[in-house]
Amino acid sequence: MSGARTAELIVNNLTIRFGGLTAVDELAFEVRAGEVVALIGPNGAGKTSAFNAITGYVEPSAGEMRYRGTRLNGLKPNAVAALGLVRTFQKTSVFASQTVHANVLIGLHLRSNQRPLAILCGLPSVQREEKELAERALEVLNFVGLSSRARQIAASLPYGELRLLELAVALAAKPRLLLLDEPVSGMNPVETQSFMALLARIRAQGVTVLLVEHDMNMVMGVSDRILCLNHGRIIAAGAPAEIQKNPDVIRAYLGDRFMPRT
Repeated sequence: MSGARTAELIVNNLTIRFGGLTAVDELAFEVRAGEVVALIGPNGAGKTSAFNAITGYVEPSAGEMRYRGTRLNGLKPNAVAALGLVRTFQKTSVFASQTVHANVLIGLHLRSNQRPLAILCGLPSVQREEKELAERALEVLNFVGLSSRARQIAASLPYGELRLLELAVALAAKPRLLLLDEPVSGMNPVETQSFMALLARIRAQGVTVLLVEHDMNMVMGVSDRILCLNHGRIIAAGAPAEIQKNPDVIRAYLGDRFMPRT
């Protein structure tokens, strides 16, 4: 990606402490418009803690986060999402007892223009919007490949499709910056390849992506830049080809299978 692209997300000296434990230590990086940036590193490196701070689930101990000029510190998760930063989670978080279609409708209502009084009164404008939202939900499900599951209860889906449903809910909220926390965790190789193709289509719609993932084949295949964390600090940053050859990253995380052959 060109360095001339605008920095959408700026994280400056982010520090997160839990009691006496420092989970993230003066983390600083940028995500530019249109990029796919991956955070990698061993378990406990601080990747998800950073995600939680950016999206309002954890208050940082120090540092600053800005999205398109708006300071994120102190904002609640719903306020962060309303700015266009929408995330998924390590563990699937959908409304298991609702239908697949209803789950996506919940994501769409984040962008609803209707006021509570209008909804209570059942005004025609509400009915029109509800019809439009229902149609939009089907479009989102079709985009991720779940339109045939629309009427099924979410809990009945196999795990890989549950992950896709969570993504569909996130996409329904119209993200500008999509934060994906281990999106292919538990997926088989075929499902992972399908997800990579889906991510390319999401990106083609102008969505910027910040990704946490342990599947290195997926990370290397979709990322423009990779940041490797260890003990809450960035130990390397660069293009996939650079990261694969970085001895510090190999030693801390990638292991011998990525060691250069002599």
